[in-house]
Amino acid sequence: MGTRPWIVDDELWALIEPLLPPWPDRSPGPRPVSDRLCLQGILFVLYNDIAWQLLPLELGFGSGQTCWRRLDRWQKAGVFDRLHRVPLAELNAAGELDWSRACVEGPHSREKGGADTGPSPVDRRKTGSKHHLICDGRGTPLKVITTAANVNDVTQTLALVDGIPPVSGRPGRPRRRPDALLGDKGYDSNAHRDELRHRRILPVISRKGSPNIKGRGKLRYVVEQTFALLHHFKRLAARWERRTELHDAFVSLACSLICFRRLKRVRS
Repeated sequence: MGTRPWIVDDELWALIEPLLPPWPDRSPGPRPVSDRLCLQGILFVLYNDIAWQLLPLELGFGSGQTCWRRLDRWQKAGVFDRLHRVPLAELNAAGELDWSRACVEGPHSREKGGADTGPSPVDRRKTGSKHHLICDGRGTPLKVITTAANVNDVTQTLALVDGIPPVSGRPGRPRRRPDALLGDKGYDSNAHRDELRHRRILPVISRKGSPNIKGRGKLRYVVEQTFALLHHFKRLAARWERRTELHDAFVSLACSLICFRRLKRVRS
């Protein structure tokens, strides 16, 4: 995306613009900053992790408060979740999603306070949050859930699976389930294995006290690489939003951008 990744090119804007809610015909006050410029301001914060009030006015994005309010408005309208589905559908249509297996993982992301935070298992003096991720067999992010840092990974297994959005792009009903789910020993639970089988998903999860499943290390690398891509967006590496829904807006936007980059490679 060049040396200025926050710039919204025409191809990306064509995906996003139809999803944005229109402004009222008779909106009070001065003419608002354009949606495209506000989106670039939001991306600038996502990539650089700066305080909203430090957003450079000379770049033409409007004030940090303007961009923050637009982020809040779009999240309430469900824009970012719908945006994530658009490149997923195109990747699925191109045969670029590997539904034969999905991988789950859950490292940590520090935060100052707010909803969905709790004592960090590695330093209980600090509160923190955790990202739980499920991706397809090629590392394409399908769903990310934010919880307190002291929430066990296994408790989010079914929420991640059930949270996969319906992905269209191919004949028939939209796809929502992988054939198999891979997880490390942190996801060891017979009850969850039964629930996965009930959903017609084969659980491939290492058991505590037993050797790891052969070849699982290579597959785990896929999900760890996806986490690295997510946390390349500096705003996600250390959470600052006290409201979970605003942090989740950034997460969904980051997932959409990762999928969009993969889609651009397919198109080229």
